[in-house]
Amino acid sequence: MERRRLGRTGPEVSAIGLGCMGMSDFYGPADEGESVATIHAALDAGIDLIDTGDFYGMGHNEMLIGRALKGRRDKTVLSVKFGAQRGPRGEWYGFDARPAAVKTFAAYSLKRLGTDCIDIYRPARLDPNVPIEETAGAVADLIKAGHVRHLGLSEVSAETARRAHAITPVCDLQIEYALVTRMVERRILPALRELGVGVTAYGVLSRGLISNATVAGETTERPFFPRFVGENLKRNEALVKKLAEIAAGRGLSVAQLAIAWVLGRGTDIVPLVGARRRERLSETLGALDVTLSADELAAIDAVAPDGAIAGTRYAAPQMDMLDSEKA
Repeated sequence: MERRRLGRTGPEVSAIGLGCMGMSDFYGPADEGESVATIHAALDAGIDLIDTGDFYGMGHNEMLIGRALKGRRDKTVLSVKFGAQRGPRGEWYGFDARPAAVKTFAAYSLKRLGTDCIDIYRPARLDPNVPIEETAGAVADLIKAGHVRHLGLSEVSAETARRAHAITPVCDLQIEYALVTRMVERRILPALRELGVGVTAYGVLSRGLISNATVAGETTERPFFPRFVGENLKRNEALVKKLAEIAAGRGLSVAQLAIAWVLGRGTDIVPLVGARRRERLSETLGALDVTLSADELAAIDAVAPDGAIAGTRYAAPQMDMLDSEKA
């Protein structure tokens, strides 16, 4: 397994991370036994970066990971997001990144995960009511106390990353980055490289849009995601089919092409892939051995230049919450 370091101050991790959100939330029912087996298969393959959020399934995801990592915690790097407020039925109530809340969230996460330290702890979004300096300071306190090892960020602007980094070193920014989602390249990625902050890229398959199912015309509408609705979905299906033709020229699936593309954007970038089953994990691992040629990269750019995807990555209310989109 290729290894990459998350920023100048962060941990060394596998070149691909496992995002576990779908094992508990948002993508329909998941089989817990298969989820645990997939986490174990990832660890056996050398993937040690495991990403979760305390609000995925209202704590279910952390408890699932805690069970899966019994006896293997020392082989993993745990990345945990915090701050989203949810109700018993999964409803959303906003975001809380006040220092006291940060420390409370951490206490509960440590208990659910069955560990005494979280490797990377990050606010899932910028709280508009709390200066990032206060949130970063709370994580810095947790680091000093030995409950957290590194501060991470998620979906923030270059300026917000600078302000947090001035309080305590930021090891990485988690942000959506894919061959169809490239806004990070304009201002955020150059600033992160100046600061020495790495990237963990989620959404590399655009929530399953870049998939064999889309190529086969089997993708259904998902009303909460504009890229999966109406004419947007039709246009995006055509785009993915063109990408699949490029992938076929190398004997790859379109998903493997997309993962290989992100892997090739720099050794400071680690894609997170949300495999829920072992077969999908196996497909993901196949991308590690792929280096795309200049001609292939040019072909991808011709088919999917920046802005070619139809629809925003979230619905309007969620887009308004993204500090990264205000940069």
